[in-house]
Amino acid sequence: MSDWPEGWTDDNRGGDRGNRYGQGSGSDRPEGARVMRHVQRHPAAPQQRPAPPRPRQAPPQYADNTGYDSGYNTGQVYGGGGSNGPGGGRGDGGQPYGRPAPDWGRRIKVGTLSLVVVVLAVSIGTYFWADSKLNREVDLSKVIERPKEGDGTNYLIVGSDSRAGMTDEDKKRLHTGSAEGKRTDSMMILHDGSNGPTLISLPRDSNVEIPSYKGSDSGKLYPARGRFTKLNAAYAEDGPELLVRTVEFNTGLHIDHYVEIGFGGFANIVDAIGGVELDIPKAFKDKKSGADFKAGKQTLNGEQSLAFVRTRYAFAESDLARTKNQQKFLAALASQTATPSTILNPFKLYPTMSAGLDTLIVDEDMSIWSLGQMFFAMKGVTGGDGTSMNMPISGSTGGNLAWDKAKVKQLVDQLNNDEKVTVSEK
Repeated sequence: MSDWPEGWTDDNRGGDRGNRYGQGSGSDRPEGARVMRHVQRHPAAPQQRPAPPRPRQAPPQYADNTGYDSGYNTGQVYGGGGSNGPGGGRGDGGQPYGRPAPDWGRRIKVGTLSLVVVVLAVSIGTYFWADSKLNREVDLSKVIERPKEGDGTNYLIVGSDSRAGMTDEDKKRLHTGSAEGKRTDSMMILHDGSNGPTLISLPRDSNVEIPSYKGSDSGKLYPARGRFTKLNAAYAEDGPELLVRTVEFNTGLHIDHYVEIGFGGFANIVDAIGGVELDIPKAFKDKKSGADFKAGKQTLNGEQSLAFVRTRYAFAESDLARTKNQQKFLAALASQTATPSTILNPFKLYPTMSAGLDTLIVDEDMSIWSLGQMFFAMKGVTGGDGTSMNMPISGSTGGNLAWDKAKVKQLVDQLNNDEKVTVSEK
């Protein structure tokens, strides 16, 4: 039986072995073309899939966890979404590997420290700016024969009728007139001590003795002549130094600091803080000061405030009533200025400070810190911690107000010893 498919012969498979092509024939002639009949092939046996290659093992120097990196790649793909890879795995706390959890405690500390540094920088800058604007024009070292210092701090606060820096329109609007020079329009002693602040008004018509003094400009010594006159005449005669000398001589109280503000600066401060609210118990008018007030609570602007503290002819007690209004107003001004809405608001704080400091005149030893202490002591007068009063008056002499010498001595002793004031003004 032939092994070849049907129709195939030995000739078909190339019986001439010597002439076969492709069958190992040694002939150089190719075999003739043949017709390839359809061959039915049996299905090929299924091939077995090759076994997967063994995973490579990392060299010992990489797998021993010594930290040495030979550059050998284990086949791991980084940056994928695997659960253990450096790019896709997650560590303890649910944070991705390579991205540590935020240290909120440290961030809060750094933020707080940064805020403190900024606040300190602004505060220090503001302090030196304000301190540089103080007009230190009064030299208290020129005052002679001064009484000894007592406990606490005593400020002599003076409101002058200075019109420096005011235009003709300002003078007309504020009803100040156009008098040359300047005089004292109000005088107060503010004592700041451990028993609360005490504010004492010195009526400008007080009858006082002008003592010996040294000229503030000439340095010449003027002897005492036993001359009695109104207290405001001392200021008119030789300025702040003689006024301080006269107050100390007639009271026995040592004045530590001098503070003076003029008409224009006073009105500007009130306008800068948006006005001062006052409760006026009784309506009054005064053509000379321009005052025209109804009874009740109301907010006064700069022009109205100046009229309020200057009015004297509308009251039967004249100057004594005016000093009471001055105390009331200054305490309200300090109370409404020293508030968070003003201190923490730079758009309100800086205009207010600038308005006051531009026209404020102080002694050479006054610092912005001392001025601030004075301001808060003034605020304490209305806060229930302090006392306000006029200098005790016993009567009048030739139209001037005579002080009650016994009460004045008792009052000064209490202030010098920083005791609670029990003296009454009447």
